[in-house]
Amino acid sequence: MKLKKEMIAMLLAGGQGSRLYVLTSSRAKPAVPFGGKYRIIDFTLSNCTNSGIDTVGVLTQYKPLELNAYIGTGQPWDLDRMNGGIQVLPPYVTGSDGQWYKGTANAIYQNIEFIEQYCPEFVLILSGDHVYKMDYDKMLKFHKEKGADATIAVMDVPIDQASAFGIMNTNEDFSIYEFEEKPKVPKSTKASMGVYIFTWEKLKKYMIEDEANPDSSNDFGKNIIPNMLNAGERMFAYPFDGYWKDVGTVDNLWEANMDLLNPTIPLNLSDPLWRIYCRHSLTTPHYIGESANIVNSMITEGCDVEATVNNSILFSDVEAAEGAEIDYSVVMRNVKIESGAKVQYAIIADDAVIEEGAVVGAPPEGYPDRDKWGIAVIGQGARVRAGQKVLPKEMLAPGECR
Repeated sequence: MKLKKEMIAMLLAGGQGSRLYVLTSSRAKPAVPFGGKYRIIDFTLSNCTNSGIDTVGVLTQYKPLELNAYIGTGQPWDLDRMNGGIQVLPPYVTGSDGQWYKGTANAIYQNIEFIEQYCPEFVLILSGDHVYKMDYDKMLKFHKEKGADATIAVMDVPIDQASAFGIMNTNEDFSIYEFEEKPKVPKSTKASMGVYIFTWEKLKKYMIEDEANPDSSNDFGKNIIPNMLNAGERMFAYPFDGYWKDVGTVDNLWEANMDLLNPTIPLNLSDPLWRIYCRHSLTTPHYIGESANIVNSMITEGCDVEATVNNSILFSDVEAAEGAEIDYSVVMRNVKIESGAKVQYAIIADDAVIEEGAVVGAPPEGYPDRDKWGIAVIGQGARVRAGQKVLPKEMLAPGECR
């Protein structure tokens, strides 16, 4: 018999991640590699562990194979437990038919039985595509102190960026009086982070009602939160002032990786008080040759580097030959960059090959058409032939040869 849990976490990890294009054509967005040896989902799972949450349901749907294999039993995050732990929750057949998760709220609704077996007082709803460190236990204390039915984590964003977020307008006591989804003229800068704590009985009531509405999008932001607000439920905004980034676009993923190299940005992955755990296979030590010139970069074990590497992140087992140049780029596992090749302002996915003299990307100041400049992306197992060019913003699909 399972013990009663005060709060369990439900992690939404089934999104397609279409804005990452070739990087998510064969894997779910939370499984995308990050920061030399991590996956995006490591941040949310590590936050749970560090916050004392020992029961996590991971809701998967799109291209789940790699993500499922990566999560495994949950051992790297101390979630391999007899009572609770981690459990992958794909859509499943009920009765004569089954259905895909129709929206974020429907995904939780389909797993009411999973939640009920733990008799939780509170449920934490999370996304698997954000890079941040956050103590959910502090948020829970805030939720209980306020006597809230729902608490939504928010962070201040620049006013010129607020239109890209769901904005919470609040009173002085942080109670929410209005929610605006991507307003053209925002009234505040309190942007929703997609981190919610609900009192379970309240959430269950509104999900059941929402599921019975054939016109609903079955979404937390579009339906559940507005419905609770309109009904006068006690809803509060929890202010968060740390580092947080939605890495659902190519530019944001690249920027978050570059932030790891910026000492002024508080994203310390080696903090012993708040570790980011991961499933990482150790390989041979890295080798830095005499011809190598490395400036402000992260080099993971197993790499063989003879190249010039500047402000870049190299995952394990990357080979970068003498005469190659890598600038402001993210190079994932087992990539080969041959002599004379240039990789600049780019993301290179696993197992790709950049042949001798090939050029991928370009620096912004050196590109003639600034409006068309952007991060170049090479998909898994793709190959750029000797002397060929991949322009800024251009993408090669997995396995493609140029």
